Amino acid sequence: MSTTTEKLQKVLARAGLGSRREMEAAIADGRVKVNGQVATLGDRVETRDRVAFDDRAVTLRAAEEVPRRVIMYNKPEGELCTRKDPEGRRTVFDRLPRLKGERWIAIGRLDINTSGLLLFTTDGELANRLMHPSTQIEREYAVRVMGEVQPDQVKAMVEGVMLDDGPARFTDVQEFGGEGINTWFHVVIMEGRNREVRRLWESQGLTVSRLKRVRYGNIFLDKRARASEWVELSQEEVDDLAEMAGLASRKVPELTPDEKNRWSRDKHKRRPVQAMRKPKPRR
Repeated sequence: MSTTTEKLQKVLARAGLGSRREMEAAIADGRVKVNGQVATLGDRVETRDRVAFDDRAVTLRAAEEVPRRVIMYNKPEGELCTRKDPEGRRTVFDRLPRLKGERWIAIGRLDINTSGLLLFTTDGELANRLMHPSTQIEREYAVRVMGEVQPDQVKAMVEGVMLDDGPARFTDVQEFGGEGINTWFHVVIMEGRNREVRRLWESQGLTVSRLKRVRYGNIFLDKRARASEWVELSQEEVDDLAEMAGLASRKVPELTPDEKNRWSRDKHKRRPVQAMRKPKPRR
């Protein structure tokens, strides 16, 4: 980090503590201190400042010093895109490889009934840029629709319809097969608003019975990751994402022998959710 100041939430996100939005919420909740004082939104910091998150010291690093790793995860239906669930339901983070001194940051979300491609990174700035509406990154979904889809309905969704939270549209809709009332389509959308794909179809009186994300920008869901599995992206794939985000290329670090062993174990181990364990019988 240079001697110039930077926004506190940006520095915290870079340290892998969460997305910028999550860090803004943490600052607002009084969980962050700068030089012993509770931080406020709008604070800026530099290298010599002492920053603590939940009373734990945070190491401030320059952007080029932050490891940029990205993994692709094939989310099954029924998993939540949250770190912890009070009801003990399985989350996407239960499956991911463990990190030391860093944490995975989700690039976007999928609702509990949507499956498919999710990206996670250790680089908070990359996550923030890719999720920002101004970046305009294509997201492609495979959709199974119940009901007879008419050409005028497809035309309306491409031209744009007004939803509760503003106008929305698909940039492309292609029929992909199926019969009768269960027909598959592939659709492309440029935003990641809550349930936007489902709501667009519902605006035409149609119901989505299956929804799966198959592409995010230039990254396609492929056979490397079956349902509930993850795979680390290559240098070329990570560079493609960085270019879309307007960031310079950065070498993906090699895994240490300890990380290789730990990631290998994590990949083949299905960690149970605490609340789903059966209670031991009383003696």
